Amino acid sequence: MARPREFDEARAVEAAMRQFWEKGYEATSTQDLCAVTGLGRSSLYNAFSSKHALFLRALAHYTQSMTRAQVTLLEDATQSATARLRALLESILDIEEVNRSDRWGIGCLGVNSTVELVAHDPDVAALLGRDQERRLAAFSDTIAAGQKSGEFSDARRPEELAAYLNAAIAGIRVAAQGGADRRTLAAVADTALEAFTR
Repeated sequence: MARPREFDEARAVEAAMRQFWEKGYEATSTQDLCAVTGLGRSSLYNAFSSKHALFLRALAHYTQSMTRAQVTLLEDATQSATARLRALLESILDIEEVNRSDRWGIGCLGVNSTVELVAHDPDVAALLGRDQERRLAAFSDTIAAGQKSGEFSDARRPEELAAYLNAAIAGIRVAAQGGADRRTLAAVADTALEAFTR
């Protein structure tokens, strides 16, 4: 019995997401997408209309799943603000470790797409902008809670520290792509967290 089309599309989007994540948008060919999804060229275009449309679906899937996982960690009210941020940073390190090929990481599809596409692709810019707003809001809320509890310094506004944390995480992802090992990345994460208490 044939699987429902929705299941096939979900599987194809997942496979395409991985392909774009590993190779980038421009370096991924239609043939690459056919190979990883198991769809012929005409079926691929019938289902998704274009490589760009499939990329947007894949990027949306990536950002929604990654950000949902991060927000879940940050909204765990049973943990202190410090513990929540530490759990967030550990999850980033774990993702980089799992996705490492030899010594090279694949980074973050969001960060990679920002560098590759945002300046000239308004659809990608809008999607990533919405995702960043959601993450920054969750970061800010956690930092504000830490300031209220006395865990974090209140010398800077939560929004400023959230932007710093976001940049530190992006730096960790890029450093992993450059071959930095987990010990080095963990030191960056620890330093970022220590900056909140100074």
